[in-house]
Amino acid sequence: MAHLITVELTKEKKSKPAADKLGFGKYYTDHMFIMNYEEAKGGWHSPRVVPYQPISLDPAAKILHYGQSVFEGMKAYRTLDGQIQLFRPQKNWERLNKSHARLCMPPVDEDLAMEALERLILVDQDWIPEEQGTSLYVRPFVFATEPLLGVASSKEYLFIIILSPVGAYYAEGINPVTIHVESEFVRAVAGGVGNAKTAGNYAAAMKAQELAAGKGFTQVLWLDGVHRKYIEEVGSMNVFFMIDGKVVTPALNGSILEGITRDSVMQLLRHWNVPVEERTISIDELYEANRNGTLQEAFGTGTAAVISPIGELNWNNEKLVIGGGRTGQLTSRIYDTLTGIQNGNVEDPFGWAVKLGG
Repeated sequence: MAHLITVELTKEKKSKPAADKLGFGKYYTDHMFIMNYEEAKGGWHSPRVVPYQPISLDPAAKILHYGQSVFEGMKAYRTLDGQIQLFRPQKNWERLNKSHARLCMPPVDEDLAMEALERLILVDQDWIPEEQGTSLYVRPFVFATEPLLGVASSKEYLFIIILSPVGAYYAEGINPVTIHVESEFVRAVAGGVGNAKTAGNYAAAMKAQELAAGKGFTQVLWLDGVHRKYIEEVGSMNVFFMIDGKVVTPALNGSILEGITRDSVMQLLRHWNVPVEERTISIDELYEANRNGTLQEAFGTGTAAVISPIGELNWNNEKLVIGGGRTGQLTSRIYDTLTGIQNGNVEDPFGWAVKLGG
C-alpha cells in the first residue's frame, strides 16, 4: 500500500562537487526526508521530502541528555545502463528496528521507510556520482526530541534521511590499512548496546581512535570487554581473517554489530565453496598463526568501506604484518565481486540488488 508522502522541492539547488573531491560525508544533496513521532498523536505522522535544512531542538530534548539515537548506512548506485539500485536495503530497515527495540524507541514501518527512501533518491538522483569507486551514501537516523528531563524513554522522535555523494571511506582506498589493537579502552560488552547501531557506541570509541590516529594507525581493533583478548570488530567494520585456507570471523555475541556486508561476504564465500567459520578468535591465536605462517589475509567489511584490506596489526607494541602488507587475492576477489554486484557490473545470483523507479 502506498503511503502519502508530500514533496516540497527546493528553490535553490546546490552546486555539485567534482567526483575527485568527494571524500566521505562532506557534501549533502538538495533534499531530505523527515517524519515525526508523537505518542499523543497516535505515533508516526507527516512523512515528507523537504529541502535540506537545519533542524530546531528544544534544549531539553532527550537526545541531548540521554542519547536515544540510532542510525543506519546504505548506498545507492547508478548502473551502466542508467538504472539506480540499492544493496539489500530491507536488511537495514530490519536492523534499524532491532536497534529501536534495544533503545526503547518505537518501530518504524519498514515499507514506509523504503518508500520514503525511494522517493527521496529519485528526487535527488542527479546527485548520484557515476565514477568508479563512488556512490550515494544514505544515512537514515532517528532520535528523541521530547523536551522532558525525566530519565525515561521519549514520547517524541524525528526520523530523518539525508544523502551524501561519496568516494572512498579510507584515504587508502583498496590499499591495506594499519590497525591498532586496543588493550586499554572498551567499546561494548554483551548485555550492553554493542549490537545496536546507536550513536553512543561511536562516542565510546573516539578516545581510542584519536590516540591510534595520533600514532599513525587508520583504525582500532577492539578486544572483548571482559577478558581483553578475544577479537570483536574494528571501529567501523566487522573483521575477517584467512588462516590456513579457512576464513574466520568473530561470532556474534551480543556486543558485535550484525553487519550486512559481513553477512553478504559469508554468503559469497560459501557460494564459492571457500571454508568460512564464525567463532571466538583470540589475539594470541592471530599472532601465533602469523608466527607459524598460516595467517594469510585479513580484511574489514562495512557499508562505508565495503571491503578494506588489513596490512598490519599492532598489539602491545608488537607489529604483525599480514601478507607482506599487500592486498590478498581472496580479499581482492571479494571486493571486486561485491562492489560489482552493488553497482550492477557483476551478476547477482543472490537477488541482493533492489532497483528503484522501475
